Amino acid sequence: MKIKKGDNVIVTTGKDKGKKGKIAEAFPREDKVLIEGVNIKKVHRRSQGEGKPGQVIERSYPIHVSNVMILDPKGDKRTRVGYKMEKGKKVRIARKSGLGIN
Repeated sequence: MKIKKGDNVIVTTGKDKGKKGKIAEAFPREDKVLIEGVNIKKVHRRSQGEGKPGQVIERSYPIHVSNVMILDPKGDKRTRVGYKMEKGKKVRIARKSGLGIN
């Protein structure tokens, strides 16, 4: 998986198409990522004992990694991720601008 925690991404398909956000968590085994403020659903919580009422909470859910793309650090356009060797280390780069990611 070429997308990691902390990357700025844009959603390319689905109900949240066009939304931008930061990756809060990555789930490589499931090929999913959790993006702040994207794919929000309402969860109904039961009351936790007497005197505490139930509530409705909005929560972000994971989205498949194929539905997001990294934002180019140079401009705010989406780009693919490539790799380049620099000083003996493999570094992620944005394909459009050639700049390093993170």
